[in-house]
Amino acid sequence: MTIRVLLADDQALLRSAFRVLVDSEPDMEVVGEAADGHQAVALARSELPDVVLMDIRMPDCDGLAATRRISDDPGLSGVRVVILTTFEVDEYVVQALRAGASGFLGKGAEPGELLNAVRVAAGGEALLSPAATKGLIARFLAQGGGYGAGDGGPGPGGRLAALTGRERQVLVLVAGGLSNDRIAERLEVSPLTVKTHVNRAMAKLGARDRAQLVVTAYESGLVRPGAD
Repeated sequence: MTIRVLLADDQALLRSAFRVLVDSEPDMEVVGEAADGHQAVALARSELPDVVLMDIRMPDCDGLAATRRISDDPGLSGVRVVILTTFEVDEYVVQALRAGASGFLGKGAEPGELLNAVRVAAGGEALLSPAATKGLIARFLAQGGGYGAGDGGPGPGGRLAALTGRERQVLVLVAGGLSNDRIAERLEVSPLTVKTHVNRAMAKLGARDRAQLVVTAYESGLVRPGAD
């Protein structure tokens, strides 16, 4: 299966470089280029790409707003957004994860890392490892990002109240950077059972992928920065 990729960056030179790189792979093809968020959303709707490589800072409509619009569109539920940023630790990246992005990648990444990111995102997983996502969010929250108390809180009536005890336990381990196999070993269950718990937690919490599960775990206060 060929992975369809949409490029969204206001710098034409970077888009050209990304196009050459992506089109050089036998399992990928670029299906469109956008210079701002409005174009990115329009092309996402017309081309239905598997992955959008989205610059976070663009004029008029930035990558954050475009990501939110793509994520909120039921017709684009199969489109994964990978945020590209010059700053690898950036509060806007966390906001992008909240908005529905599958992860982020620094523009200084090696070509192989970018291609791997496209394949991972197309497969429905978080772009970066849960441990890397954990580190990013921990830094952000430690700087005053807050836990998003309220409807995402861990108390009665909060979203976490919908989780079973085992689902909550799995969520903590996902936020701790453990893979499904590692979680299975820790809980002495099968990886398939863990995957089932992860999928149910994502459905109940409205999370598109593991990256958003980690965000929720931190925002709710279930996991705290610096906690083991």
